[in-house]
Amino acid sequence: MDVELQILKHLARDDHPTVAIVDEYCAEYKDLFKEVRNYECFKYLHLGIISTLKRKSLPEIAKVVSINSAQSLHHFLANSNWSVDKLKQRRLSRLKKALDGNAITVVIDETGDRKKGKKTDYVARQYLGSVGKVDNGIVSVNAYGVYSNITFPLSVKVFKPKGTLKEGDKYQTKIELASEIITELIEDGFNIELVLADSLYGESSQFIRKLTEYNLAYVVAIRSNHGVWLPAGQRVRANKWCKFSRRFSNQKSETRYIREIVYGKKRPITYWEITTDPETMPENSTSFIMTNLQGNLKKTLGDLYGLRTWVEYGFRQCKQELGWTDYRFTNFQHIERWWEIIFCVYTMISLNSPVFLDLNKSCQLETEIQEDSSVDFSNHKQWNHECGWKNILNNLRLIIQPLLLFWLIYPWLNIFPNSHLLLGFNHLIAAMNQFKPCYASG
Repeated sequence: MDVELQILKHLARDDHPTVAIVDEYCAEYKDLFKEVRNYECFKYLHLGIISTLKRKSLPEIAKVVSINSAQSLHHFLANSNWSVDKLKQRRLSRLKKALDGNAITVVIDETGDRKKGKKTDYVARQYLGSVGKVDNGIVSVNAYGVYSNITFPLSVKVFKPKGTLKEGDKYQTKIELASEIITELIEDGFNIELVLADSLYGESSQFIRKLTEYNLAYVVAIRSNHGVWLPAGQRVRANKWCKFSRRFSNQKSETRYIREIVYGKKRPITYWEITTDPETMPENSTSFIMTNLQGNLKKTLGDLYGLRTWVEYGFRQCKQELGWTDYRFTNFQHIERWWEIIFCVYTMISLNSPVFLDLNKSCQLETEIQEDSSVDFSNHKQWNHECGWKNILNNLRLIIQPLLLFWLIYPWLNIFPNSHLLLGFNHLIAAMNQFKPCYASG
């Protein structure tokens, strides 16, 4: 081999392009991956995870993105040299920049996923919310943000049961993990206007003290038998039920009933009951709530607490649509990398929502460019014109569809060459690359 070929062999090559909308989002993470192959795997995982695959296993993703073997994706997650902490910080910086100082609601909750066997790190018999009972699985404490009814992932910390601790591990309760997440988000500079959590955290004085320490407003669930110390001579009384309209994100509304439970004299923290039927108070549709919000809350508290359902919605999207539990790793360091990649994909979808695009002043210029273009993507019969997270995911799947279909049939074009079909796909993929929503980077 002559000298010139030896030099060319060791020159850094450019990464293979995919679809512009994915390439442009991933570009802001590019410097975190020293090798171009790792950066390509990062992009391929984004394509595979937002695809319509029912199970997002690495072998299935490899087939969809036309990789000969899933080994390269496995190596990227298990052995390659990149930092999950730096990736998380870059993602949070993207979100913070996109929010541009606007206040968000933070929802804290834990999720449990069933896992067989005992080889996977931090798997133990414990309560799993996904199945509603004690079973073998892994549990994590999660924080999601909500802005104008669009959810986005913030942080996740795995719960490590005492019997599963490894050398160097420190046992932390779920309350301590949640408190740690709140501290990190404050230190990262997020503007938090409200914190929502279920009764596990609402019944924890330690968690409430942490929120009070940062002067954060909160609405938390409490148990129906929640107790409050009262001075002698004071009593508990329940105010009259008030009817209000509970408005959902799809603009539909249902009738609910709310009343305040007053423990002795009025105090900064108030207690409420919300139900669908004040006569029977059905267990599955009655909530007991504690809050430090002030003012006339009868008409607003129900909707504010209702935002907590967005956590369940967010987890459902992650698990069902993005493959949160589809990993086949046993080492938690590898699982943590998979979870953070899922969070990166989730963030990409959220940033493409009209809510976030409207926060970016450069959207006006980008809109003018698209209006001048002869391509109108919304004419596709499967295009979804709603503004929800699932609707945005549907449209992104349509944008990447031509490239994935091309990769699917390309092996046949090697056997039965067809220049017209090849040229047609080339034109179609080029058209998809014209779809470029604006991001916070402008």
